[in-house]
Amino acid sequence: MLELRSVTAGYDRRAPVVRDVSLTVSAGEAVGLQGPSGCGKSTLARVAALLHRPDSGQVVLDGETARGWRHRAPRAQRTAFGVVFQQPRLSADPRLPLAELIAEPLRSNGRPTDGVRELAETVGLGADLLGRRPHEVSDGQLQRACLARALALRPRWLVCDEMTAMLDASTTAALVGVVEAYRRESGAGLLAVGHDRVLLERWCDRTVGWAELTSR
Repeated sequence: MLELRSVTAGYDRRAPVVRDVSLTVSAGEAVGLQGPSGCGKSTLARVAALLHRPDSGQVVLDGETARGWRHRAPRAQRTAFGVVFQQPRLSADPRLPLAELIAEPLRSNGRPTDGVRELAETVGLGADLLGRRPHEVSDGQLQRACLARALALRPRWLVCDEMTAMLDASTTAALVGVVEAYRRESGAGLLAVGHDRVLLERWCDRTVGWAELTSR
C-alpha cells in the first residue's frame, strides 16, 4: 500500500499548497485525484513519488516509511515509482533520441538496455521513431516515449500527473490502455491526477475530489 499521512507541502514553508492531506492507494488499485489547476494536486503527486520532500507528514510504502527524496531516496524505494508528467517536452532531455530517453532509468540503475525496442512497441512507437529527438516528433509520440521510460524499471506504483491533458482523444485512449495492460499484468497501483472527472471515473477504481480530500 502507498500511504500519504498528514502531508503538508509546498515551495515556501510560510505558504504551503498542500495542508494536512492523507490518501491511500492499495496495491493493484487505480485512484483518481481530481481538482482544478493550481490546487496542489501535482505537488501531492510529486510527494507521493518521492520527488518532493514534504514540510511535514509521511509517505509509507508497504509499511516502510520513505527515507529520502529524489536521488537521496534508497534505490529500492526510488525505483518503485514510474512517473509520467503533463508536459513531455519539459520532462525530456531535448538532446536525447527517443531510444536513449526510454533507456535513461535502465542506464542510471546499471541495467541492460536491450529491451528498449520492446518497450517502444508496447506504447505504440515504431522503430523508425527511436532515432529521432524530441523536436522531431509530436507531443503524443513524445509522451508515448515518456510512458515507456516510466515503465522501464517495472515499477510497483505509477503516478500519472495530467498525462493526457495535452493529447487528442485517440492518443489518450491508447496511453490509458497501455497503463491498464501493465497494471493487469504486474499488479501495480496507480495514482492518476487530472482535472477531467469523467476520464478519471472511467479509468480508475475510485476518484477523490481535491475539495473532498482537503476537507477531511
